[in-house]
Amino acid sequence: MPRTSTRLTFAVLATGAGVFSMLQSLIAPALPTVQHALHTSQSTATWVMTAYLLSASVFTPILGRVGDLVGKKRTLVAVLLAVLAGCLIAALAPGIGVLIVARVVQGVGGALFPLSFGIIRDEFAAAEVSGSISNLSAVIAAGGGVGMVAAGPIVSALDYRWLFWIPVAIVAATVLIAVAYVPESPKRAQGKVSWAGAGLLSAWLVALLLPLSQAGRWGWGSAKVLGLFAAALVLFAVWLTAEARSRNPLIDLRVMRLPAVWTTNAAALLFGAGMYAIWSFLPGFVQTPSTAGYGFGASVTASGLLMLPMLLAMFLSGVLSGRLEPRVGAKALLTTGAALGALACGFLTLWHDAQWQIAVVAGLFGLGIGLAFASMANLIVGSVPPEQTGAATGMNANVRTIGGSIGAALTSVLVTGRLQPSGLPYASGYTHGWALLALLCLAAAGAALLVPARRPGRTTPAAPGVTRAPARVR
Repeated sequence: MPRTSTRLTFAVLATGAGVFSMLQSLIAPALPTVQHALHTSQSTATWVMTAYLLSASVFTPILGRVGDLVGKKRTLVAVLLAVLAGCLIAALAPGIGVLIVARVVQGVGGALFPLSFGIIRDEFAAAEVSGSISNLSAVIAAGGGVGMVAAGPIVSALDYRWLFWIPVAIVAATVLIAVAYVPESPKRAQGKVSWAGAGLLSAWLVALLLPLSQAGRWGWGSAKVLGLFAAALVLFAVWLTAEARSRNPLIDLRVMRLPAVWTTNAAALLFGAGMYAIWSFLPGFVQTPSTAGYGFGASVTASGLLMLPMLLAMFLSGVLSGRLEPRVGAKALLTTGAALGALACGFLTLWHDAQWQIAVVAGLFGLGIGLAFASMANLIVGSVPPEQTGAATGMNANVRTIGGSIGAALTSVLVTGRLQPSGLPYASGYTHGWALLALLCLAAAGAALLVPARRPGRTTPAAPGVTRAPARVR
């Protein structure tokens, strides 16, 4: 079969990754509706989000590595089928248990990010790679915004099950086009999947993320939380030792130690903490009744519309970064994106009394997200060997997720640590939370400054035993 247009390939990758990104945030505003419809408790309903987070964190780096080994197209199609199955099960779910299982299956789709970046690197002309990665990153970033904006109108006009029926139709069409037109990459990594490494990676990620997501209910000092944190630390150490000694490591630690990789991952951890916390708590702030001394009593739909500037800014700045990166370098764009996030959170700390101020903050933070997402992906892709692209970009996405969980957990402590007699948080809880997020984003900008700068045409220094890769970033 002749190779198809890169435009069609990009459309398939963008649709799949965009749908998965949308599923991350689409269900969050509808959780109260799901809780009522399925006759369950609030604590049980939150597992709809937690199960998705844990599943994505486990499958993203593992299947990214599988794609490097057995073929990125083959793995991409399998992952899209998993997302399709997960959405179909969720749409038909008769109870909360089945819905949670469906969300676990949907989480497999996290691997769409590293697989898509790898296909772009393998299949597109060198001159197109940076811009295409930036455009795909813009779609991924905007997908989360679409979820926040679209959830309210879909639930109001139809039913919460349509949050899954709509993706079923889109993903089904994407699978058919991917099978027919996306070429299989000829570039394969050597070796085999380290299932021991995959098991240990899964174990320490779950042990870390589970208490972060549930500590508000279990209590930070509870035996479950402290025990899981201790287990995560031990399992992480065992995983590092096993990967360092393995002939076929799941994640090549030599690649992770490359200066451009670890500094980018550090920035991803810190910026992810600010980004996901803003997504989690800003809609709740807007929906708080004004009787609490703050907030606007907005509906789910109205609060989603206030986030619309973030959605538009994320997409536009992500696309723009592809044009700017050859001129100013991905490092400068990552630093700028993180600094814009810090500025937005600082503004929000001081001014949040009018809806226009929230809209300005959302737009400003959206500009930062678009720049940061695109530049992180370009830095990682341009710094690792082609056969390590899936695993490396998968770990970068995971690090950002871990940061998001930490940021959301810390912000939750500040926001909900002291409540009014009505049960609503005090305004000071939110302002302290915004200030913390500003500091985290500022620290991300500092980490971005540590990313090594490179001139065009210079190659990335490879770790011992690692194939050299041409540098595409500056």
